[in-house]
Amino acid sequence: MRIVLFGAPGVGKGTQAVRLCERLGVPHLSTGDMLRAARREGTPLGIEAGIYMDQGKLAPDALVLQIVEDRLEQPDCRQGFVLDGFPRTEPQAVALDEWLAEHGTPVDRVVQIVVAREVILERLSKRGRTDDDQDVIAKRLEQYERLTEPLIHYYTARGVMHAVDGLGTPDEVFERLVALCQ
Repeated sequence: MRIVLFGAPGVGKGTQAVRLCERLGVPHLSTGDMLRAARREGTPLGIEAGIYMDQGKLAPDALVLQIVEDRLEQPDCRQGFVLDGFPRTEPQAVALDEWLAEHGTPVDRVVQIVVAREVILERLSKRGRTDDDQDVIAKRLEQYERLTEPLIHYYTARGVMHAVDGLGTPDEVFERLVALCQ
């Protein structure tokens, strides 16, 4: 099962993606985690990504695509994966679809976790990560709304788009996800 999981920062993508991967027996591919790890390790891609992250901006498509494609080529992704935080833009979605088509492995499901903006702001203010100060949060939400929400139309046209209510306990949200992704 090849799943794309998306939603605004703070909707619980990471938490739910990890649980879903455990249930399905596939790897969790978090571009945010990959970019933060590359930054910590001081790789050229990580240094470049850090500049954007510090400003609350999304890393450029080419940088993220390179990281994702390298990871998708690993043997553990052959049986499926859950992509968390990618694609974030329509050009990224098109590039991902093209890459997957070349490998005969199209996306099976795209699931958006939906949570109201005021709940997101409350959640992020409690998370305590260095990239979660109020100005950065506001920029990230603005970018999400402008760049990522068009993905709903893109994936709806392909017949793979689904939405899940992100309110409730983590277990309740997880059960909604599992119902869509089996």
